[in-house]
Amino acid sequence: MPNEEISQGEQDTTAGVMQLYGEPLDSAFALAEEHQLAGDLSAACAVYDELLTFAESIEDSPDVRFLRAHLLSNLASVRLTATDLAGAEDAVERARTLLDGIASAPMGPRGRQLWLEMLLRTLIAGCDLMRRTGRLDEALACLDEAAARLPEFDDPEGLRASELALNRVLLLMDRGEWGPAEDHATALLSTFQTTEAAELETVPRLLTALAMICSSTGRFDEAEDHLARAEERYRALGDIGEQRSMLAYRAWIAMDRGEHALAERLFAEASAYFEQQQLHGDLATCEQARAYLAGRRGDMTGAVDLTTASLARFEELGASLAAADTMLLGAQHAYARGDIEEMKRLAQTARDVYQEREVYERCAQVDLMLATTLEDNLNRTDHGAHERRSIDNALSLALPAALTLQAARYDFATAHARAQWLQLADEGMELAFRLAVRRQDQGLLFELVEHRSAGAPLSLDPAPRPPTRAEDGTRLFPNAAMKAEGAYERADGPTTLGGVAAEAAASAGLRVAPPPKVRMAAQGPGRVALQEYIESAEFRYHRRIVNDEEVPFWITDDLTSRPVVQVRLADAGDLFMTWTWAGGAKGFGTGWAPADEVDRAVGELAGALPTSGEGAAGMRRAFETSPLTNQATEHDLARLLAEVLWPEGLTAQIRQVSARAGRPLIRIQPSPRVAQVPWELLAVEDGTDIRLLDLADVVTTAPTSLRRQTTPEDEEDKSAPPSETVVLVLDPRVPGFRADSPLGSVLGPPGSDPELLALVQNHLDAGTAVPSVATPAEAFRRTDLDRDWLSDVLRKGARRLLYVGHVSGAPTAGGQSEDGTLHLSCGPHTTGLTDPIRTHRPLSAKDLLLGTLPLRPDGEPGSRIWPAPPRVALIGCESAADLRFTEPFGLATAMLHNGADLVTATRWTLPTSFAYHHLADVPESVRPLSEAIRAIDSAHEHPDPVGNLAGWQREQLDHWRSEGRTEHSPLLWAAMTCIVV
Repeated sequence: MPNEEISQGEQDTTAGVMQLYGEPLDSAFALAEEHQLAGDLSAACAVYDELLTFAESIEDSPDVRFLRAHLLSNLASVRLTATDLAGAEDAVERARTLLDGIASAPMGPRGRQLWLEMLLRTLIAGCDLMRRTGRLDEALACLDEAAARLPEFDDPEGLRASELALNRVLLLMDRGEWGPAEDHATALLSTFQTTEAAELETVPRLLTALAMICSSTGRFDEAEDHLARAEERYRALGDIGEQRSMLAYRAWIAMDRGEHALAERLFAEASAYFEQQQLHGDLATCEQARAYLAGRRGDMTGAVDLTTASLARFEELGASLAAADTMLLGAQHAYARGDIEEMKRLAQTARDVYQEREVYERCAQVDLMLATTLEDNLNRTDHGAHERRSIDNALSLALPAALTLQAARYDFATAHARAQWLQLADEGMELAFRLAVRRQDQGLLFELVEHRSAGAPLSLDPAPRPPTRAEDGTRLFPNAAMKAEGAYERADGPTTLGGVAAEAAASAGLRVAPPPKVRMAAQGPGRVALQEYIESAEFRYHRRIVNDEEVPFWITDDLTSRPVVQVRLADAGDLFMTWTWAGGAKGFGTGWAPADEVDRAVGELAGALPTSGEGAAGMRRAFETSPLTNQATEHDLARLLAEVLWPEGLTAQIRQVSARAGRPLIRIQPSPRVAQVPWELLAVEDGTDIRLLDLADVVTTAPTSLRRQTTPEDEEDKSAPPSETVVLVLDPRVPGFRADSPLGSVLGPPGSDPELLALVQNHLDAGTAVPSVATPAEAFRRTDLDRDWLSDVLRKGARRLLYVGHVSGAPTAGGQSEDGTLHLSCGPHTTGLTDPIRTHRPLSAKDLLLGTLPLRPDGEPGSRIWPAPPRVALIGCESAADLRFTEPFGLATAMLHNGADLVTATRWTLPTSFAYHHLADVPESVRPLSEAIRAIDSAHEHPDPVGNLAGWQREQLDHWRSEGRTEHSPLLWAAMTCIVV
């Protein structure tokens, strides 16, 4: 092989291009690379063509064939960058033929390494080529072959391994499998931070890929941050061409974000650069995006011209998937101008390409687009006797596609990513609900709500799962990344990313799995909710929609000795409700409320509530102006909420059941939008002050999927004698925070509250209190109540846990309910999954759920470290806030997952007794918060905790109606709710 005896010192002195052939060849290689870095691809190609002509004039030998293969491999890379796909394919095939021809030629160890390196580079170029031309399976085959060769290659800097890994990420992206792509890219970047590979060009390309993933899933700030970091890397590498290409990526983010004027300007600048450099593929992508933007501003002529130009370029390049994306956009334009036949032709042609390439999420996108056009046509024209058939056709397209879009979120490693994805994917489900309403199909609406309410079970596997099909849903052309980027799927288990294992970082978020099937029949196999639509989705789009577990949607008579009505609500643009009776009463129903009315009512409630971010000023405002602290305005708000959210027919049923069988129990599973509604307060009869609490007891229910599956260890624990221990965590001292600070005392100086001292004394007298203290005052403001202490006492067994202290909720916009925290006496060096706050590390819901699984190989799940007793009270601000999230994995539901049967928590920020005294002029002898704590403690000692707490709330309501005193207002007591599964 060339220069077989070259010294290691000579190798190390060459910057950028290894010295292999001597002069003038090595200088010519260096010159070509300089042209490529400067973005002058024509000049780079010219150098390689000249060198290739020279190499072909030399007498044939294995060394000369290697030189030709080297030149052809480099030429293929430059032509790929220039989107000369035909020229690139010719160069790749010729290089591979030459390399195969000398595979058995005599060569020393170094010669073998040079041959392997060139083979790997050629395979990677071949993968890139296959991706761009839509041959994704062939691209994967190239990568698999390269991965099989990689162990033979000495790759100390990880260059080839990183390129393989990057190409797997890009293959996933081209499939639209954003979750697995993000997992792998993040793991790779984490690896590169600690290796010499941090300076490789792979790093900015990974950052760019992450930017496109985040943009395509609605996380625009993160996308822009990744892109800025990529641009810095390219600047440090001196890669001017890639720096200029950043214009197009920034334009994509601006377009996804809705900043269309900025996007148009950036795309125009990028187009001018790509046209100047003759980068026809990137130019076609820009034209495609500009066509979409032109259509958005009503310039249909410009949109059609740009679409035609983009399609012609992609077809000339042989980029079949990108061409199909443009056809899909063209179909939208054809429909807009009334050309239905052309719309159908383009959409079906695009779908045929996606089907052939097994890019099933694109197929779902086409089906959803067709369903949307069918709905639009139903709105515009009278279908007469054929309307039902048209609705059925639209539903048969929309609902399986919508289910697939929603199911794609299970690929993501963090709740934030899933929440942002759902904002894009929910459009499909809203369409399905609208069509069901239009069909007046009460049964289908019932099943839609039940399926949507089933929830997603927690997955405790911290490692990235094997890639699965994904759907990017609402994009007019799904891949928001440049068309040069792509994706892949394996069916044979976990993936190795070019030799780099994708390990989960310690900070990884919660993973979830598909929901259970919701069984609709009480006996026999029966049907499950949306059965035919789920089967259709799984068949068409090759994605798992539900898991194998089946759960009933009803509460069976053998589980209750009293009448029960289960009410579930689902957000799908409008608000939808189902209810089912059990316990001796029979019947079911559905309800519906328009989105604008729901938003108005919920907005009125939100304005009445104190929020944790406002501090004392927010609490003062609540006392002074909140409708909840004035009898007349409180009733008006309660009536407004009832008119919008509660069906009159259900109230009539409750009255009938109550007269015949006694006070019923209402089990309400709220949707995130209405999770803060105090259902007990609803004034359910016009012209009276009858509240729902007057007619029934109310309990909040969480999705059934949140119940953790029992393990052999759980069964062993159950066999132990029941414990009578009551764990008291009362106003623990938070390290580094004074009593009058934001994380200071919530109950005042220890020993200052006779009611709470009496509460502790009762438990001491019963011999059940932990910690065991000599005097009741010693139970308050302790400094030793940290997570390790809590784990120790819970592992020993307990009957109850009563926590009174600070709770910090997570912002709902982030989607990460698991970031809600309890503030115990934990110092900053305590092991946990939440960042410290000064000298204190809070205990998060993520800790309670994941435990130490993400931190070490032998880690334990949270349910083993902090097993929850049957009854738990979390009395702190917004401790039930997790129900405001699409995926409720906050503190209250974490306790349910860890074994609790019932959790009492609060819907909003609580006023302390101190706040009543100083902001509302309530006498210091009156301690509303203390009374609420005692009521909850008493309820948790009662055989019927829900009924007992409801009785106390009715007493407070009676006092409020008769006296109107601030301490009896619903501002405090209506925040309390019992949560069960």
